[in-house]
Amino acid sequence: MLGNLLAMLVVIILLCLGVWFGLDIYTHHGEGIEVPSLDNMTFDQAKVLLGERNLEIQVSDSGYNKRLPADIILAQTPGAGMRVKSGHVVYVTVNSPSSPTVIIPDLIDNSSLREASAKLAAMGFHLLEPQRVPGEKDWVYGIISRGRRVGTGDRITTEAPLTLIVGTGGYEDDIDAVDYSDMGVNEESAESATTAPEEFAEVGDPVQTEAPAAESSDAAQ
Repeated sequence: MLGNLLAMLVVIILLCLGVWFGLDIYTHHGEGIEVPSLDNMTFDQAKVLLGERNLEIQVSDSGYNKRLPADIILAQTPGAGMRVKSGHVVYVTVNSPSSPTVIIPDLIDNSSLREASAKLAAMGFHLLEPQRVPGEKDWVYGIISRGRRVGTGDRITTEAPLTLIVGTGGYEDDIDAVDYSDMGVNEESAESATTAPEEFAEVGDPVQTEAPAAESSDAAQ
């Protein structure tokens, strides 16, 4: 009886040891390949280097740095110096050939200068000195990018500086800055100017026709 128990105990111990060492062999315990640094490498160069070490590479994201050429690796995971198993995938972020475009949010006639400036700056835009127009003080009435107006929903590169059109807080003081060329009051004035001479001409005609008749009657007397 005791012998059977000892035999069962030995079998259990051997099974545990077998599983332990078997897992080590299966998972390559203790084996590790050092991940090299991929800084300043193109994707193709990094692929060759990692391939020589039995490692894989995959693009996980893209960024933009205008001081670096396109396709340069900006970041990697795992980082340089980490030890991984054979066949492990190294995920990289590569440099985009052009700057990203961002959708202009709903700011026009919907926010103050302070709110709009903070939001656009957080999105990566560079803001120029605001353009002032008559209207509610520091209220955003428009956005200009590279000489043209942009609106909500437009896609703009973050490299393009933006100018916010904001109110001065005054109306009468800035009246000279307003363009009245298309307003109806000017059209009425123009019509008055063109019709006035005709009215004077109609009044003047009878006077001119009656005067010679009076002169001729005096001469006859």
